[in-house]
Amino acid sequence: MKAILVKEFGDPEVMQLTEKTIPDPGPSQIVVKVEAIGVNPVDTYIRSGLYPLLPELPYTPGLDAAGIVSAVGEGVSHWKAGDRVYVSHSKYGTYAQYTLCEENRVYRLPEESSYAQGAAMGVPGAAAWRALFQRGKAQPGERVLVHGASGAVGLSAVQLAVATNMEVYGTASNKSARQKVLESGAIQVFNHRDKNYLSTLQSVTENKGFDLILEMAAHVNLEKDLELLSNRGRVIIIGNRGRIEIDPRMTMGKETDIRGLSLFNANEEEMKEIHSALVDALASKKLNPIISLELPIEEAAEAHRLVLESGKYGKIVLLV
Repeated sequence: MKAILVKEFGDPEVMQLTEKTIPDPGPSQIVVKVEAIGVNPVDTYIRSGLYPLLPELPYTPGLDAAGIVSAVGEGVSHWKAGDRVYVSHSKYGTYAQYTLCEENRVYRLPEESSYAQGAAMGVPGAAAWRALFQRGKAQPGERVLVHGASGAVGLSAVQLAVATNMEVYGTASNKSARQKVLESGAIQVFNHRDKNYLSTLQSVTENKGFDLILEMAAHVNLEKDLELLSNRGRVIIIGNRGRIEIDPRMTMGKETDIRGLSLFNANEEEMKEIHSALVDALASKKLNPIISLELPIEEAAEAHRLVLESGKYGKIVLLV
């Protein structure tokens, strides 16, 4: 089978397409014939060697994918060959024609969803759900700001929050990206590069602030988020690429919370809750992942460059 292999950490070009043997499933394992692969920023951090937890070399990149069950191991009764599934957090790498998965990391892909959309579930969909409901404790009727709403996580968060009857606002720098956020159900979307966008955001809340802010770039926006929060509001840090200095007193007057998020910290019960909800949301079309670009697996290096560019919207996937 074709598979991407990384023999040394470094630039995108360290990913090389090679031939590997199709894996055999062991007990409680499943082999999935991959149709679409989710490309995530975390894939690039791992490939470059900058992530705190790194795999042993050589390795095949990728956490997420969607496809068809090809074979099941001993003890697997819930799945059979031919089932449509998506894969979340494969330890064995998904940048390949086939991937080996633990049974508890495979989930039903509804017929209503494409394989590309399934490939957007493992990291973006799960991060959006965890940010809103497990870390953010979102409730119907609350006012939420998705700060950086045009990426795969942000758009999923907007759709899930709208489906929960929250009052949803977003920010994005690119005009076409802002349109996608509006189409996903946000009431208003603001350009976070505009000089006065913070005062405009405050005005739409009548200076009451936001109950919940989902933050994709804390190294740029965290101090601004603390200004925008309501009394006892929460900001959930989903993305960060550097250090920032803030005044902790900003959390005291309104008793606001800063909460971090990492999917790797989700326990088994939390993962079950996340993906049960995501499968239902996909099937009911409350969640409709937006795919911005599909590239062949041979162009994995280009996908790694594009996924880090600002101004993009939606999900980048590789097709096998």
